Amino acid sequence: GGGPGGGGGRGGGRGWAQDAVPPGAAFVAAASYRGPGNNDTRSNKALPILLWWSGSLFPHFPGDTERIDCPRGSCLVTRSRRVARHRRTKALIFYGTDFRAYEAPLPRLPHQTWALFHEESPMNNYLLSHPPGIRLFNYTATFRRESDYPLTLQWLPGVGYLRGPAVPLAEKDAWRRQGYAPVLYLQSHCDVPSDRDRYVRELMRYIQVDSYGKCLHNRELPSERLRDTSTATTEDSEFMTFIARYKFHLALENAICDDYMTEKLWRPMHLGAVPVYRGSPAVRDWMPNNLSIILIDDFDSPQELAKYLDFLDKNGEEYMKYLEYKNLGGIKNRFLLESLERREWGVNDMTLPNYLNGFECFICDRENTRVKEEQEHKKSRGKIPAPRPHIAQFKHMGCPMPTPGFGSVEDLSGGDSWKEMWLQDYWQSLDQGEALTAMIHRNESHQGRFWDYMHEIFLKRTRQH
Repeated sequence: GGGPGGGGGRGGGRGWAQDAVPPGAAFVAAASYRGPGNNDTRSNKALPILLWWSGSLFPHFPGDTERIDCPRGSCLVTRSRRVARHRRTKALIFYGTDFRAYEAPLPRLPHQTWALFHEESPMNNYLLSHPPGIRLFNYTATFRRESDYPLTLQWLPGVGYLRGPAVPLAEKDAWRRQGYAPVLYLQSHCDVPSDRDRYVRELMRYIQVDSYGKCLHNRELPSERLRDTSTATTEDSEFMTFIARYKFHLALENAICDDYMTEKLWRPMHLGAVPVYRGSPAVRDWMPNNLSIILIDDFDSPQELAKYLDFLDKNGEEYMKYLEYKNLGGIKNRFLLESLERREWGVNDMTLPNYLNGFECFICDRENTRVKEEQEHKKSRGKIPAPRPHIAQFKHMGCPMPTPGFGSVEDLSGGDSWKEMWLQDYWQSLDQGEALTAMIHRNESHQGRFWDYMHEIFLKRTRQH
């Protein structure tokens, strides 16, 4: 179990309420998925090879190589870098969080496509949010609906998850009378690009917020067991019961990007709390109906938001309107329902392939098609055109520059740690994408020259200024 391939390269042990492992990643080691099957009679020696460059993500254990039989043909998939320069190795699959421009395999071979798998936060690699970074890749699986193989609803097991029963209002009100806040904040990953703590700190001046995580900590969980970090990263029933009593959960993603939505959004909905959300600007597209979450950015200030939350806290009938989607027939959003229906991979569903295996077959099918088209091009002596390379577009990730959680950049003091960390990270990533692109165009084979290219770009930029 664990993360894809047993949780290898996924940032290892994360403190609770940092970033849990997506349910889509849960995956049984015993059953190595070999594709839906086909009638491809070629021997393994004749098949295109796909190389998982990030070996820790290889979704076939315990071996290093597996034949997969996909709808349009079969491929060999491997995590053995020995075949990196083999003529049959048609695609390299990279894990976005681990991809570093200065470690990219060079020279880039003209017969190979590069594929990107990045379901995690944009903050893990801002290189991918700039055109030169994302355009290094031919196929993408990201959280954006525009990507080639979208993973947008990776944290939502299915429509039934949203219909989970809510704690009755009377019980929530009784909890309030015991001195608990109307609003819950549960975060232990504090210095993030969305700068959420700066906003929440301001909100706390106007309404009571119970904060149990390391960030803005002001209250202890009631038992040692609940305080244990391993409890909170899973959907532990005692933990879930405890947080379900809160009327509102502050749900602020660690980075802002279209379609980047995590358990921070879906879990409170599952439990029948109302998410007070900041994250994907397009989040409404995916909501079960028109009144199910409260968007922070709909309010001019934290003070205005606090006023509205206080109004709902005191007016049960108005509050309950936000939970009507849980009633029979309450989920009205066709786009959401159809997206879940069409999805070919499962979340916590062992009868369906997980998304790593799905993306693998997606690439295998594209590569088998490309091989056929190249053969036809050769056979026709150029009468049939060669296949055109498919190149990823900016909107396959395209996350905006981080902005302060409250106020504007101009208001921040010179030594503000958020500004020094994230703005620098964002813009340096652009330079790194440009440097690697230049190295590939010049057919550079020595990785060590990367920093020379970076220096060149830096000098060029200083001259422009």
